[in-house]
Amino acid sequence: MKTKSILLVEDDAIIASGLVYALEHEGYTIVHSKSVNEAKSATVNTVFDLAILDVQLPDGTGFEVREVLKDKSTAVIFLTVVDDEGNIVRAFEDGADDYITKPFRLRELLARVKRALSARDGNSHTSALSLGGVTIDTAAGKAYIGDALLDLTALEYRLLLTFASNKGQILTRSQILENIWDSSGNFVEDNTLTVYIKRLREKLGDAVNIETVRGLGYRVD
Repeated sequence: MKTKSILLVEDDAIIASGLVYALEHEGYTIVHSKSVNEAKSATVNTVFDLAILDVQLPDGTGFEVREVLKDKSTAVIFLTVVDDEGNIVRAFEDGADDYITKPFRLRELLARVKRALSARDGNSHTSALSLGGVTIDTAAGKAYIGDALLDLTALEYRLLLTFASNKGQILTRSQILENIWDSSGNFVEDNTLTVYIKRLREKLGDAVNIETVRGLGYRVD
């Protein structure tokens, strides 16, 4: 099996050295960059399986690194002290796989790294899913109504995929949040989910019926 390669973009030397050691101990190949420019240079000739990005960097932000990774099938985890909801939502809308705030527990981070890599591997081997009048191409990360491509944000796509993978089942709000953010949803307001379900309903129209089960959660048949 090919060793997974990880791009670590972190300007704190102490945090970086600890992460490099721990990730290499897990069998990953690590390239460490301390700035946006170093990270961009590292991606020129290498396609990474995963990138762990700090938000605040000496010459810019991790979002700039995320931009150059969008067409490279690289999973992305933001690891940062920036814990405001605006940045968290922006990260997921931009296609991030996870968002972890500092200080963090190392074992939890390693588990999330493993999950993000496994999810990408799984998507590359999963056939298309259908939900109502929608077809989901999981390998490409796209959804269609007929031949029309749906314009979904990363979070809306994850939400749709969660419903498609659990057709006919009642999903509680906490279950949905765990699927989308890989956590109990503690760092977001609960009504954030309501907003995304509303937006998704508007985009799906009559193609998919997302049923609200009062007092329990949501169900899609």
